[in-house]
Amino acid sequence: MVVSVFELFSVGIGPSSSHTVGPMRAANQFMDALAAAPNSDRAHSLHVTLYGSLAATGEGHGTHSAVILGLLGHHPENVDPNKIDQYLVAVETNKQLTTRNGRTLKFCKSSIDLELKVLPFHPNAMKVQALDKNNQLILSKVYFSVGGGFVVDESETESHKTSSVAVDHPNIEESSAEEKSVEQNEELIFCSGEQLLELCRSKNMTIAQLMRARELLKCSDSEVSKKLQTLWSVMQSCVERGLNLRGVLPGRLQVKRRAADWFDELNKEKLREGLDPLHVMDWVNLYALAVSEENAAGGRVVTAPTNGAAGIIPAVLHYYRDFIESYSQKGVEDFLLTASAIGSLYKMNASISGAEVGCQGEVGSACSMAAAGLTAVLGGSPAQIEHAAEIAMEHNLGLTCDPIEGLVQVPCIERNAIASVKAINASRMALQSNGEHCVSLDEVIKTMRETGRDMNEKYKETATGGLAVEVPVRIIEC
Repeated sequence: MVVSVFELFSVGIGPSSSHTVGPMRAANQFMDALAAAPNSDRAHSLHVTLYGSLAATGEGHGTHSAVILGLLGHHPENVDPNKIDQYLVAVETNKQLTTRNGRTLKFCKSSIDLELKVLPFHPNAMKVQALDKNNQLILSKVYFSVGGGFVVDESETESHKTSSVAVDHPNIEESSAEEKSVEQNEELIFCSGEQLLELCRSKNMTIAQLMRARELLKCSDSEVSKKLQTLWSVMQSCVERGLNLRGVLPGRLQVKRRAADWFDELNKEKLREGLDPLHVMDWVNLYALAVSEENAAGGRVVTAPTNGAAGIIPAVLHYYRDFIESYSQKGVEDFLLTASAIGSLYKMNASISGAEVGCQGEVGSACSMAAAGLTAVLGGSPAQIEHAAEIAMEHNLGLTCDPIEGLVQVPCIERNAIASVKAINASRMALQSNGEHCVSLDEVIKTMRETGRDMNEKYKETATGGLAVEVPVRIIEC
């Protein structure tokens, strides 16, 4: 599968890309399929079944609300977070929803069943059914939310198992449609880090140029820049909101927002002499906390490449903006393009889903992508970029996904901050090398995938192991 930078980075709402964004998109797909189905005019009610991890932690991850919003026709890219409660209350009060074409169907939260069994292909699965007045089936579809907001229809699972990333030559923005078509016959395809480095060597191109080239097959250079700058703008707005909002996050844990108070303290420190030489680390931590708290509150974020890890790339980009003199808008674009190439490798050859491989697939992948992006804008070679990405993931191997109460809060919020600092450190280490190292990125990606397969299911976003079972009783009783 060709993974676009605008697929890996997309605008959505929190708290989870696989449990919120994906199910919302799946529900939309079902409503489109229902509209085109024979006898769709007989549809009287809808029924949804959540399986596996969606059933185990869906309540804390907002899955039920996401499904309802999707059935209503709302999309994660443009739904107004401030109106979500209004939409949900209306459905629950009336025990029905009105579709985009004006149809009224019986549905409410109790129309969603939970099944802890795991379906083949992926732990995040949901079945949506449309029934007539006699409860006879009109249409039934199964969808898998495979991480990062990506959704796979059950009918597409076989073709989804094999994938590749394709790009074309970068100097094509002025080519005619016919010329582009001819050049596509000479696609440059990379399915591994080794192939990516070989392409850079043989074509004398950077990783960012390769990834930009593929986007130029779909739209103009100015449009690519505009889309990338929009992503950056949303990231900055998310940080800004997170730095100014106080209160507690949703859920029984009653986790207090910390970013705003910390922001005030760091601004006071600017006025003092003799700053702590590690004060930059405090700002990086702060940026990650701001985004992660917004995500936990259901705010608008950029999935990068997942919502559970959405704070890492924005935090490192803010570090680049605020503390690196060579910062530029072009640098931001190169950062995101480079990061997307690394993210594509994880998406193709392992997983970015916590429910599939643990948090190494979410925070680990984001840390690796951020390290690569930063290394690129600091002048690193493709070999150094690959090295930075490898270092970052190597030291996230085995990271479990054990959210307390099934909420994307503890340990998720702090984990984003730690990984942001780790990404910067990985980049600095790689820049001190010539790019040569013992463990390749491909080897560490393979190891991550195998580690995820071997990991006990209770540590993969089920809230049945680790911190999820050790801590909640004490917190709730207090």
